[in-house]
Amino acid sequence: MSDSENPRLEALRAAQTQVSLGGGQARIDKQHAQGKMTARERIATLLDDSTFRELQPFTVAHPDAEDVILGDGVVTGYGAIDGRKVFVFAQDFTVYGGSVSLAHARKIVQVQELAVQNGYPIIGLLDSGGARIQEGVLSLQGYGEVFRQNALASGVIPQISVIMGPCAGGASYSPALTDFIVMTAKSSMMFITGPDVVKSVTGEEIDHEGLGGALVHTSISGVAHFIGTDEDDALALVRRLLTYLPSNNVESPAVLPPVDDPLRCDERLNTLVPEAPNQPYDMLDVISAVIDHGSWFEVQAGWARNALVGFARLDGLSVGVVAQQPMVMAGAIDIDASDKISRFVRFCDAFNLPVITFADSPGFLPGVAQEHGGIIRHGAKIIYAYVEATVPKISVVTRKGYGGAYIVMGSKSLGADVHLAWPSAEIAVMGPEGAVAVLNRRELSAAADPDALRAELVAQYRATYANPYYSAQRGILDNVIEPAQTRPELIAALRTLREQTRFVPPKKHGVMPV
Repeated sequence: MSDSENPRLEALRAAQTQVSLGGGQARIDKQHAQGKMTARERIATLLDDSTFRELQPFTVAHPDAEDVILGDGVVTGYGAIDGRKVFVFAQDFTVYGGSVSLAHARKIVQVQELAVQNGYPIIGLLDSGGARIQEGVLSLQGYGEVFRQNALASGVIPQISVIMGPCAGGASYSPALTDFIVMTAKSSMMFITGPDVVKSVTGEEIDHEGLGGALVHTSISGVAHFIGTDEDDALALVRRLLTYLPSNNVESPAVLPPVDDPLRCDERLNTLVPEAPNQPYDMLDVISAVIDHGSWFEVQAGWARNALVGFARLDGLSVGVVAQQPMVMAGAIDIDASDKISRFVRFCDAFNLPVITFADSPGFLPGVAQEHGGIIRHGAKIIYAYVEATVPKISVVTRKGYGGAYIVMGSKSLGADVHLAWPSAEIAVMGPEGAVAVLNRRELSAAADPDALRAELVAQYRATYANPYYSAQRGILDNVIEPAQTRPELIAALRTLREQTRFVPPKKHGVMPV
């Protein structure tokens, strides 16, 4: 009997064809007309060719219903990216608008559990109108089961969410529990309550994009981490992101063959920091001069821009980089920067990525709004994250290191393994001008020429205290280095520290000031 005469094979192939069409060709055409791929096209674009293996393609929510569609609005399975195994699920908007039923949710839960059990990253491609209303509490139960797996997988495997369409209501909490959220510039939306509800409660007119579009979440709310120009670009960002990450929390960080001289020095760094302490410079110039050429991959580039976080490579080794940006708010730390830094440091620690810190700390941002918003609580998160981290921690003070803002940025007192400074570093309780104003207030008020005396006292304070040698003499700094030598110094330290162990007091978990 040939294959074409085998009724069982014919039935299987007919069912497979039905599954592949999702909600039907008309709905697929509508999806394409909106500039959106289908769920299966997205998976094919994301994964290496011919590596996807689907799980539970014939699932239905209610077998006795008249309008049963196989797969129930989500495609799940596993495949490979650059040869590395990953698990994936993609919601299918052509089937019930991608709405989530209990059966739909449990398909997602299965791949979440398999990803954790096997130690592979999981990537969710979200495109859903939300809970399937006709299922009532069953849909909510399904959402809760997905959320639970998100929380259990946290810190065990990398979790990446790609918002490819709407992600509304309770559905938005699942990506919020994952490590990284990628949105597309035009089609992505995330919000808890839609524009109609906002208008009914507040009277405020606002459209979907203004409420929860990609620009909102990558520049204002800080919910999302990356923005792609379109779906292809968003999926390419996911593939690139994975090159920096291990597959799970017990693997070592990714290492690529070195493409850059580990002894390379950059003489431009010797003159990069201006002599005037209030003149800005671009910390991205420091980072790009030190890391392997072309390896910088910034995270949350559009949000809290006074802080810089991202992945890079040093001698081929993946590292996390944290820095302050003097070009924005002079690099002062505010509430958003605190959250951005602390979350990134904790991610790096969870997945064994060394943390490199470039500090230029003028202080915490002053103001009533910051105090009332809880800058004390938020700033404490940075302290907690650095102290908690057991990965190698190397910090470099490039210029200012004032007060508590110096302490929180990976200082020796918080457990930096190697703490370095450039000759331009000023490490003190406060800036020389402020210190003189407090310490020499009476002398200045009585001086015949207070401006001249102030300048003299500031110079004395800077020469005596606000310089790196005062700290180095007391063992607070491990070394003062020539800026051009920063790259070889960091690589030498990393080669030594990679196999270290660090004692942590036994406990269930700490209580972070969230």
